[in-house]
Amino acid sequence: MMKRIGTVIFASMLVTAVCAAQDAVSAVHGTIEKIDSGTKTMVVKADDGTEHSLHFVATTTVHGADASAKATDDSWHGLRQGTEVVAHYTTRGTEDTAVEIDKVGQDGLKTMDGTVKDIDRGGRTLVVKTADGTEQTFRLTGHATEDGGADIAKGTEKGAKVTVYYTEQGGKKLAHFFQKM
Repeated sequence: MMKRIGTVIFASMLVTAVCAAQDAVSAVHGTIEKIDSGTKTMVVKADDGTEHSLHFVATTTVHGADASAKATDDSWHGLRQGTEVVAHYTTRGTEDTAVEIDKVGQDGLKTMDGTVKDIDRGGRTLVVKTADGTEQTFRLTGHATEDGGADIAKGTEKGAKVTVYYTEQGGKKLAHFFQKM
């Protein structure tokens, strides 16, 4: 009897671990190639040419776009074909679901290029040295802490050339995403 209970507990822990791994958030920076508000899907073409088909749901957060914009078949919350975005998504089975979509550019996220001087994921800070020698400190959002800089090998972040996608709130810079240049 105790052996069966132990087996059931172990199996439950294994299922929980698999589900947690599937809920990991990834990010893609690119341009919206296609959007269909009827099927609630969009295709984001990444800088490397790969296309990511993402489903959006009622809880998908949109930053930098007009959330009150009337949705048409080729738009959603002010996002349209050709819009540059950073899309944070989770994968369940074969379906990618957008958790957060950040518009880049006018009225959206600003960008800054530089070299990582310091990164503290636990303390949620990133310090970047720009081309003119100034140091800029960014507070990292939860998504930036998790998937920002994922294209940089662990332990080699310092000295990496990056582009930071950020907003300013109360005079402080808030990094939503950063990636290797």
